[in-house]
Amino acid sequence: MDAGADAILEALLPVIDGLAATFGPMCEVVLHDYRRGEQSVVAVAGSVTGRKAGDAISEIGLAVLAQGDAATNDVNYVTRAPDGRIVKSSTMPLRDGAGHVFGALCVNVDVTALRQAGDLLTALAGAAAAQVPATTFSDDFDDVVDALVRAEELARGRPVAALTRPERLALLRALDRRGVFAVRNAVPRVAARLGVSRSAAYADLAESRRSSVDTG
Repeated sequence: MDAGADAILEALLPVIDGLAATFGPMCEVVLHDYRRGEQSVVAVAGSVTGRKAGDAISEIGLAVLAQGDAATNDVNYVTRAPDGRIVKSSTMPLRDGAGHVFGALCVNVDVTALRQAGDLLTALAGAAAAQVPATTFSDDFDDVVDALVRAEELARGRPVAALTRPERLALLRALDRRGVFAVRNAVPRVAARLGVSRSAAYADLAESRRSSVDTG
């Protein structure tokens, strides 16, 4: 473990408590350490998503991992929690002394009531309300993998068990772009979800990456 990164996390612990207290009960601040793999949540102040220390990385964290050291602040984006609540969030990557991204500070604000009021005004004005993407907040990384695979199934209109190998390679490329395989032991989890052996999943992932490079 990097001592500098550990010191940054330690210094941020009282900061997240102060931020959550400042913005009130509709605010939650989450501290992530991506070196911990799938259980990236280090600490949580406030309660919006119901997360706790030791919980799994979400699709949002995977997106940061996919960007690597090129990740930048992503502020004021809106997602939908599994229970339907609308959450406005900001994710700020954390860097060690060498400039490598190792974690993130995330702020989540429950704006459901504000969104509902806005949708009502939009409906009265005769316009359509914008759709909000869902995000999986869970203590189990398998839930996140399942959500991402289900999304790919819906996009393709077919269950993963019915995919041809070229279609499976395309699915693995999509998951790879979303940062899934940056998490340790993700390949066996995806293999189980796809109903293939670990060795087949590793081979398919390698082939999907070669194909991606070949096609530019």
